[in-house]
Amino acid sequence: MINIRPVSDLRNKYPEIEELVLKENEPVYLTKNGYGSMVVMSVEQYSKMVAKCEKAKTKNKSKGE
Repeated sequence: MINIRPVSDLRNKYPEIEELVLKENEPVYLTKNGYGSMVVMSVEQYSKMVAKCEKAKTKNKSKGE
């Protein structure tokens, strides 16, 4: 399920946001004035995402050469 919260929740409800991100392994999308502002995710999630992107980039680069 997508978790969308106002950016003020990061300050006011940090433990709740942290639990969603770390224990449930879900990113939290933060909004400011009703518009998307940022995404909070665990370092583990971020590392996996970067690794997948790098792998795809390397794969695409080798196909083009």
